[in-house]
Amino acid sequence: MSDYYCKNAPLSPIHAYYHANEYGFPEKDESRLFERLSLEIMQAGLSWETVLKKRKSLNSAFCDFNAEKVASFTEKDMERLLNDASIIRNRLKIQSIIHNASVILEFRDSHNGFYNWLIYNNKESINDWVKLFKKTFKFTGKEIVSEFLMSIGIIEGAHEDWCPVKNLIKVKNSA
Repeated sequence: MSDYYCKNAPLSPIHAYYHANEYGFPEKDESRLFERLSLEIMQAGLSWETVLKKRKSLNSAFCDFNAEKVASFTEKDMERLLNDASIIRNRLKIQSIIHNASVILEFRDSHNGFYNWLIYNNKESINDWVKLFKKTFKFTGKEIVSEFLMSIGIIEGAHEDWCPVKNLIKVKNSA
C-alpha cells in the first residue's frame, strides 16, 4: 500500500479512503466546501487522523455543515458543542466555524455562492490567498488555507506526481 499512496496518505484506512476519494478532487457543493474549511480549522494543532475519526460526529454536531443552520447557532448551541465529547471541543475553533457560516451566507448574495467566490477571487500565490482568507474568515492561517485549497482542487499539491490518484483526478476533470 505504501507504494500506491503518496506521502500525504499514511497507512491507515481512514486516511487512505480520504486520500483516494476526496483529497484534491474538485468540489463545488457549498456544504462540502464549508465542511472542508471547518475540518481544516479543527485540525490546527492536531493530527488529521483525529479529525477524520471525528468527522461523522462533527457533521452531526454542525448540521452537516449547512451554513444557514450553523449561522443561526446560539450560545446554547455553543455550550452543547463544548460539552460534546465526540467532537473537537475548542471554543475559538467552534466560534470561528459559526462566524464563517455567516460569511458563506453572504457569498450567496455577493457571488451566488462560496464556490463562485473562490473562483472570482482566484489568486496567483498562496500568500495572496492567505491574505484574502484572513480578512474574510476567522481562524484561517497559511496551513489551513493551503490545505483547504489543495483539498478541494483549487491549488496543486495534494498528490505526488507519481500518485495514481493524481492521474485519476486529471481523468475526472477531463470527462
